[in-house]
Amino acid sequence: MRNASAALGNSLKALNETQFVPIFVGIALGILAGTLPVSFPGLPVPVKLGLAGGPLVLAILLGRLGHIGPLVWHMPASANLAFRELGITLFLACVGLKAGKEFFHTVFTPQGLWWMLGAIAISMIPLLVIACVGRMVMKLNYMTLSGMMAGSMTDPPALAFANAISKSDAPSVAYATVYPLTMLLRILAAQIMTLLFTR
Repeated sequence: MRNASAALGNSLKALNETQFVPIFVGIALGILAGTLPVSFPGLPVPVKLGLAGGPLVLAILLGRLGHIGPLVWHMPASANLAFRELGITLFLACVGLKAGKEFFHTVFTPQGLWWMLGAIAISMIPLLVIACVGRMVMKLNYMTLSGMMAGSMTDPPALAFANAISKSDAPSVAYATVYPLTMLLRILAAQIMTLLFTR
């Protein structure tokens, strides 16, 4: 045990300490990766991962590596939970501040009501189909299914709700599994559709 402690370390403080340098290095590298153009055949202009896709891809790659020299890509569970809750709170606050000014004026118009009906159809029908297939065909449990559905919609509030009613990390694991691919597809699909339909 003494030899293992000497080689691996045995400090509770070091394990619980959040290293901010790797976090900001990862964010900077992610932003840089998001600005790199990615060319697709048939499209006149290359697409980019952007400020959301770049850091996401880099975070997955760096998390897989574990460390690069003295930079350790590890975050204690307490810091992870704190950043997760802070991120969701800031996200919802920013969405509310941006949409609040025109929200009621737009919703109570004929065009706004059509938008609401379209949003209900676009969000509810695929979710209900996937929920039925996941539960009845694939036999997924409710917590895994709720995390997967939240990730497929890139919906942090739904994940927060699933985590609040769950005593396990199953929703977060399912969310983290589905979310990266969904986010990248949304980023790339929007740019590709814009380039295809505005030529």
